[in-house]
Amino acid sequence: MFGSRAYVQKLVQDVRSSYWFIPSALVFAALLLSELTQWIDHNPDMLPVGLPDDFLDTQVDGARQTLAVIAQSIIGVTGVMFSITMVAVSFASGNFGPRLIGNFMRDRGNQISLGVLISSFVYCLMILRAVQSSGSDGLESFVPQYSMLVALMLMLMSVGTLIYFLHHIPETINVSNISADLGRRLENRIERLIDNHADRNEEPAQVPAKDAVETELSLGHAGYIQQLDLDALSDMAEQNDWVIDVNVDIGGFVSSHETVLTVHSASAPTPEMCDKVCACFAVGEEQTEAQDITFMIDQLVEMAARALSPGVNDPFTAINCLNWLRNGLSTALQYKGGLHPTSRPRVQYRSLTVLQLLNISFRAAAPYCMADKMARDHWMFCVRSLLDAAMGEDKRNVSKLLEDFDKHYPEAD
Repeated sequence: MFGSRAYVQKLVQDVRSSYWFIPSALVFAALLLSELTQWIDHNPDMLPVGLPDDFLDTQVDGARQTLAVIAQSIIGVTGVMFSITMVAVSFASGNFGPRLIGNFMRDRGNQISLGVLISSFVYCLMILRAVQSSGSDGLESFVPQYSMLVALMLMLMSVGTLIYFLHHIPETINVSNISADLGRRLENRIERLIDNHADRNEEPAQVPAKDAVETELSLGHAGYIQQLDLDALSDMAEQNDWVIDVNVDIGGFVSSHETVLTVHSASAPTPEMCDKVCACFAVGEEQTEAQDITFMIDQLVEMAARALSPGVNDPFTAINCLNWLRNGLSTALQYKGGLHPTSRPRVQYRSLTVLQLLNISFRAAAPYCMADKMARDHWMFCVRSLLDAAMGEDKRNVSKLLEDFDKHYPEAD
């Protein structure tokens, strides 16, 4: 299972969203750089062009003090900076929802800032140990001059990183930026989903034989479906003349013994085949955005709901979230003809539809918006604009949403 494509994709997503990968890579690069610059200091004749003597006149005591001051300052600033980060994350999760913590963990600016500072600190320590004084044992004094210049450049880079970080942190906890980032990612993922559907040729669904053996499979452990390799399922179904019914949605929670799919086959699949089928699922402790578009919608709805709670009473944040939800739904309705259900001949699964997006976005947000006049009026404006953009069955679904709104909230008129 751990060699499956779904698991590898999950691992890649976990690494990309981790807070340790980029800093660790930069620390490793700093170690290599320190070895390279020390080699250059021992072999300066290898350089095609030398530097003026004014750049290479640091003495032993001056080099040690300079490197020590740089290293101490950088590690001190790093501790303060990321104490600020933890405060910002705690503030954002408390006010906008704990599920937004992942957005801060994935923030490339924060990861690179940490990496630059820590790697500069490590580089200075590695060069500091290379500085040696002359002694009675016959050792000659040695100052890695070129390495010192690189250390000073890293110090200037660290100062720039500090300035950038102090500007970046307030931006990351700005509610407008948080909702805009979610909204843009939602739009991009819907466009990508529609493009993927457009590339697939529609084929009629295969019907299981009446005497087919039904084998129900569970994953054996609980969690959220983070990855589902539908291509691998389709290939196995085609090779073995199966029809597979997938009973769960990407992003849904499954229990240890819950049936996730049913295999219809002429004979019961072997245990090895069952393991390969189950390996197409990757399960984790939390929802992710990797294949789950609905998770981003849920975050926007959660932000709107918290903003409209009696303790906060911030209709402007809710309106901002509704705007980005409307943008995502408009993309699903209008981009390249809109989002339409798709199917695979031998793998039956619940494809994402505009109706589902409507239900988890505007229908889910309606009870919170109805208590505030500004939010209620803007909710109506957004849904009516979607009604104007919709066609065919989608138009009927949006119209039904408005009818239900009038039925349950007649006072809104």
